[in-house]
Amino acid sequence: MSIEITMPALSPTMEEGILAKWHVKEGDKVESGMVLAEIETDKATMEVEAVDEGVIGKILVAEGTENVKVNAVIAILLEEGEDASAMDKPAAAPAADAPSVPDQVRDTSPASGGGQKAAPASSSPTRGGSGHEVADGGDRLKASPLAKRIAADKGLDLAAIKGSGPHGRIVKRDVENAQPGAAKPASAPAAAPVEIDHDAPLARYGIAADRYDVVKADGITKIAAKRLSESFRDIPHFPLNVDCRIDALLDFRKRINEAAGEEVKVSVNDILIKAAGLALKKVPAANASWIEDGRIALHKHADVSMAVAIEGGLITPIIFDADTKGLVQISTESKDLAARARTRKLKPEEFQGGTFSLSNLGMFGIQSFSSIINPPQGMILSIGAGEQRPVVTNGALAIATVMTVTLTCDHRVVDGATGAKWIAAFRTFVEDPMTMLM
Repeated sequence: MSIEITMPALSPTMEEGILAKWHVKEGDKVESGMVLAEIETDKATMEVEAVDEGVIGKILVAEGTENVKVNAVIAILLEEGEDASAMDKPAAAPAADAPSVPDQVRDTSPASGGGQKAAPASSSPTRGGSGHEVADGGDRLKASPLAKRIAADKGLDLAAIKGSGPHGRIVKRDVENAQPGAAKPASAPAAAPVEIDHDAPLARYGIAADRYDVVKADGITKIAAKRLSESFRDIPHFPLNVDCRIDALLDFRKRINEAAGEEVKVSVNDILIKAAGLALKKVPAANASWIEDGRIALHKHADVSMAVAIEGGLITPIIFDADTKGLVQISTESKDLAARARTRKLKPEEFQGGTFSLSNLGMFGIQSFSSIINPPQGMILSIGAGEQRPVVTNGALAIATVMTVTLTCDHRVVDGATGAKWIAAFRTFVEDPMTMLM
C-alpha cells in the first residue's frame, strides 16, 4: 500500500511551515535516511529524511509553498512492486482555521494522565496523519513492509522491537540492528492525574490549608491579571534605563508652586507626565501601537495613562493631550482622576485607551523597576525614587539627586534606537525643565 509523506512537526509549537525545497522528484527511488526536502519554520530550516523505502509516486505540494499545515500530505511514496495505480487518495490537508496538532504534542494535560489520547478503534487498518499504519483496535504492529521482511529472515519478534519511526513505527534500521530475543524496553508508567482540591488549592505544593486564607479576586483584579498575562506572554518586551538628575526639576517645581499659590500643588509626577507627553511629540515614531494583522498605528495625540493603586489592583486614568496642557491643569486633572479612581467612580472613557503609560513607585522608596506593557500601547515608563547619589561633574565628585527611570518597549513597534531617542528627549526635559516651556 502506498505511503503518505506528510508535513512533519519540527518543534512542539510548530503548526505550519514553508516547503522550501524538494531534494527528490517523481520517479526517484528513496532509501531510509535519504533527505527528501527542506522545511523552513519561524526558527530554522531543517532537512526531512525518509523513514521508508520506495519510489516517489507523486509530489502534491510544490517547493516554495508557504503555510503548509503540519500533517498535510505533501507526497506519495510507492512501496516496492507498486505502480501509480496503487496510490491511495491522500487525506485532505488540515483546514486553515483548525490547524492540526502533531501526535507527539497532543493532550498532555494532567487530566489525561500525562499521555497521548488513544486513537479510536477501527475495524480496519487506517493511516495516521503521517501515513503510517495505526493499530487495528490497538493490536496491530506498526512496521514497514521491508522491516517485516528483514525481521522474518532474521527470525525476529517484531513485538520485542521498539520502533524509531514516526509514531513508533518499526523501520529498516530498527530490525537491522536488532538481535533475536531482543527485549522491548518497558514503557514508563503513566503519571497519575493531578486534581486541585478547592478547599486546599496549594496542597500539591506542600503548603497546608491552615497556613493561608483564600479570598476571591474582584473583577478589576481578574481583568488585569488576564490582560497582563497576555501582554507578558505575547508582546516582546525590552527595557531601557537611564539615570536623571532632578535637582533642577525640584527647584522648578518649588518655584511653580510658589507662583500658583495654595490652591494648586504641582507634584513631581505631574511634571513627569508633561515631559513624557512632550517626548512623545518630539519622537512620534515611539507613540505607536501594534495592530495584530501586521499594521502599525501612529498616534496623533500624546495621551498619558498614569498608574493609580486602588483597592484590589491598579487602574490607569488618562491625561489626554498631555503635551499641550499646562502643569497646573495636569495637576488638577491628575488629582481628580486619582481620587475618583480610588472610589471607583471613573467613566470607562477616562481609563480605557491612552497611547503611553507612566508608573511611579518612587514614593515607596523603589530605586528602579520594569513594568509590563499595557496593550495596545507600545511603551510604559517606570519611575524610581529620587535620592542623593555621588556623581561626577566636570571631572569632580559631587552629590546630586538622581532618579532612575526604565522604559519598557514593545519591540514590534519601538526598536532600541527609537526607544533610546525617546528616553533621551525625556531626560532632557527632566534635567532642564525650562526646555518644556520652549
